[in-house]
Amino acid sequence: MLRVAGKVALVSGAASGIGAACARVLAAEGARVMLVDLNERAGNAVRDEIEQAGGTASYANLDVTDEEGWIALMDQVRSAFGGLNISVNCAGTSVTELTFPTDTTLEEFRRINKVNLEGTFLATKHQLRLMRDTSPVCGSIINISSVLGIIGQPGIAAYNASKGGVRIYSKSVALSCAKERLNVRVNTIHPGFIRTPLLEASIKRYGDDVEGRKFYDNLQPIGRLGEPEDIAMGALYLASDESSFVTGSELVIDGGYIAQ
Repeated sequence: MLRVAGKVALVSGAASGIGAACARVLAAEGARVMLVDLNERAGNAVRDEIEQAGGTASYANLDVTDEEGWIALMDQVRSAFGGLNISVNCAGTSVTELTFPTDTTLEEFRRINKVNLEGTFLATKHQLRLMRDTSPVCGSIINISSVLGIIGQPGIAAYNASKGGVRIYSKSVALSCAKERLNVRVNTIHPGFIRTPLLEASIKRYGDDVEGRKFYDNLQPIGRLGEPEDIAMGALYLASDESSFVTGSELVIDGGYIAQ
């Protein structure tokens, strides 16, 4: 059974990692997918891969911090697909180095929060408008936070703040939709340590890739890093009608990391 057949989905950060995996899974399960990213070549490659597998996908370049860009993109989605049912907001960034709070610059704090938190705010705001105008209204917004939006970690206060903001912002939007009896659900996914380009950059800071990977594998109670597909399957559940009673919730997919 195709679990999201007939639905229109948008995935940001879709050129690689978790976003690409979510786009592939949603398309394989019957959704028509709009892929959004800044990496045009990689984004088009994911689109081509989906189409070669028999799915339906389009690609659009977008800076998620650009509100005018979001407005134009929603017009494009409306024109191409007639509306919007599912969004998975994966676009994000991380710290370039660990810093003590007194050494974290305002520029760095704003850079991270602009992409991770403001970008999610703009995405949710404009996706929700289009979902509200889609007939029938049947929406699911899935914002990708992090386990580090629930627990702290030294040296990355700006990242913790941004992902914690995504978590509580999404709960507020979920309750606003519920209060208005608007059939749009809003939830967050909190990945643990997942094998993505962002994590690979962290591994390289160790200077030895083998030792870096071993370090991160050993951090996980389950004994290995997660894969992007692990997150994509959680997104599929929240996107599907199987989760029709789930809103304002947080799905932690972390190999047991925060259960310790």
